[in-house]
Amino acid sequence: MTRERLDLGKKGEELALKTIRSMGYKEILQNYRCPLGEIDLIARDGDTLVFLEIKTRRTGSTGYAKEAVNARKRRQISKVALAYMKANHCGNMRARFDVVAISLAGPSPKIEVIKNAFDLAY
Repeated sequence: MTRERLDLGKKGEELALKTIRSMGYKEILQNYRCPLGEIDLIARDGDTLVFLEIKTRRTGSTGYAKEAVNARKRRQISKVALAYMKANHCGNMRARFDVVAISLAGPSPKIEVIKNAFDLAY
């Protein structure tokens, strides 16, 4: 991955974290990795465990970023989420998948949080 893409991803993660904190989410973990893959951010929204995928684009709308979470990506995120829940003994908690779509195309970032963006996929 190029340095430019890494920097773009880091900026997106910072903006996403700031946004979800303002919405009342409590951060648990950033960039959770296991042998099955990675989840950008894990947080709590009340009594619900939330697995967040962050998509940042320099051009286009947030719609383009949302579309980047395709069926393959949803399956991968689902597998990692299940592994996290098993490893951390939180299999009895409510959980959901949110997507944070960020567009940096204009003078100020456009950030859209899609709650319950997709169901568990495997």
